[in-house]
Amino acid sequence: MADVLFDTLTISAYGMRAQGERTRVISENIANAKTAALTPESEPYSRKVITFKNELDRKHDQRLVKVEDITDDRRQDFPLKFMPDHPGADAEGYVRMPNVNMLIELNDMRESQRSYEANLGMLEQTRNMHFRTVDLLR
Repeated sequence: MADVLFDTLTISAYGMRAQGERTRVISENIANAKTAALTPESEPYSRKVITFKNELDRKHDQRLVKVEDITDDRRQDFPLKFMPDHPGADAEGYVRMPNVNMLIELNDMRESQRSYEANLGMLEQTRNMHFRTVDLLR
């Protein structure tokens, strides 16, 4: 019984760690949403995306979620914004802006927060089960 409870704690902790990392990546995207290209030849900030993997942890003998990779999102082009006075403007006065969509980022943040809270709730329930088990054994 105790092994199952400890396994649940481990799974929840890894889930919280993964969602915490996801929140960090999303925060970085939001913070750089207006970071334009500095010169006409350079690229602006590129949105980051995080991918997870299910990995067998032999020490705990269970599948745990871990961060697989954090990469640039190249599925979307950089939008152009007319700013002729900007140092990054091309000959026509357009500056390449980051491919960050705030609506997507905020929705991803909400989803990450809810997943983190679900893992936290499971952690709290498991802890309460530990305490109840100890109380029964007294």
